[in-house]
Amino acid sequence: MSINLLLILMLLVMTWCGAFGGYFLKLASDTDFKKELPVLVKWLIIGLLSYGSGAILNIIVLRYMPYTIVFSLTSITYIWTFVLSYFLLGEPITKRKLFGVGLIIIGAVCLVI
Repeated sequence: MSINLLLILMLLVMTWCGAFGGYFLKLASDTDFKKELPVLVKWLIIGLLSYGSGAILNIIVLRYMPYTIVFSLTSITYIWTFVLSYFLLGEPITKRKLFGVGLIIIGAVCLVI
């Protein structure tokens, strides 16, 4: 596996970690603090570990790729968040959201080309 392919894979995993981190923090925010404290703590820990894993991967990727590319491609996290919110949280997909995701994809492609 070439180093560029490995970095791209790490960048994708980094964005998944960010999206899943947000998802688990959303679950934590929907938990009743007084009745379900262990569940709240579980979601918080998983969410923070996901974010932390993404941050570590981000640091590694930044060592080998330009800052402007890495942080711009971090916007891919919003695409995963969009997918997770639809499939796991049942949030609606609107034309406006689809348009925004389309713009993100176009922007990411423009950066990589």
